[in-house]
Amino acid sequence: MAPPEPRPGVLSIPLYQAGKSQIKGMGRVMKLSSNEAALGPSPLAGAAYAQVAAQLERYPAGDSLELRTAIAEVHGLDPARVICGCGSDEMFALVARAYAGPGDEIIHTQYGFSIFAIYAKGVGATPVAVREKNLTADVDAILAAVTPATKLVFLANPNNPTGTYLPKAELERLRAGLRENIVLVIDGAYAEFADAPDYDSGLELASTTNNTIATRTFSKIYGLAALRLGWATGPAAIIDAMERLRAPFNVAKPAQMAGIAAVRDQSHVARARAHNAKWKPILLQRLRGLGLNVADTTANFVLPEFPTTPGRTAAEADAFLQSRGIIVRRVDPYGLPNHLRITIGDDAEMNAVLDALVAFMEGKSG
Repeated sequence: MAPPEPRPGVLSIPLYQAGKSQIKGMGRVMKLSSNEAALGPSPLAGAAYAQVAAQLERYPAGDSLELRTAIAEVHGLDPARVICGCGSDEMFALVARAYAGPGDEIIHTQYGFSIFAIYAKGVGATPVAVREKNLTADVDAILAAVTPATKLVFLANPNNPTGTYLPKAELERLRAGLRENIVLVIDGAYAEFADAPDYDSGLELASTTNNTIATRTFSKIYGLAALRLGWATGPAAIIDAMERLRAPFNVAKPAQMAGIAAVRDQSHVARARAHNAKWKPILLQRLRGLGLNVADTTANFVLPEFPTTPGRTAAEADAFLQSRGIIVRRVDPYGLPNHLRITIGDDAEMNAVLDALVAFMEGKSG
């Protein structure tokens, strides 16, 4: 007897490919493949997490009110217009479920976060990939791709895996050029790392328009990736629609308590930002000095492009780094087979990866 079949299209949804975390035969590795926090979480967040251990029989606050309040206080938002969930991924899923379905289209950019297309297919909508210009989202191309079927536009700003961004003026031009019934979703997973004077995280648009939401995560600069915690803010009507689809008790209490401590410890965030700001120019200068093409980055990673010359390719560089216990991210699934994404880690990890790449480009053995 044949097993039950899922609805049409489900089995064509690609599986999300996470960054590699292990190397066969090596017990200890340097993991620079998932853009995790170089300095780890705030000690205050760790202490808050540990304190919940004696209360595991109790359900968490279903509305995450204390966490929403802390987020709102730090970012100057209305807590009633903040929703929390299992990473910013859940925010993408909820808004897609609320506003799109079969016959609709969801726009994302060519090198945008791969989960956008996955969630579009998950609700039966058609993902529309819009070409980028110089590894950067192109507002004119996005607007030209809009059709009567367009319901959402997903934009990662800064973008993953390229590290590029749209400045404030372009972000506002994009919103102004979209129909009012199209929801613009601005993914600010790396917003805390962005230090360009013309950068905008999208929080203002989410606060002042009726059709924009901004999402954030605790997985990057806050160092809480293991807890799967994220949030979104936007107009009351959109947040209300998402809340109606949100699972009850979707944020575990340890995550809520750690998140509250983390978001209020802005001194730790400042230290993490300073560490990132120190290493970005060093990496760019050193990698370019090796003859590699590397775009400027506003995130906590770089994306060097390797030659196609045998012995110097991205695939061979990846293998060489792994031989030294260093894991970076292959980005072939994004259509970037000649690039490697390298997370900015701690000082020792950065020195190790640079030494390894110098050796590789000089043709030395592993």
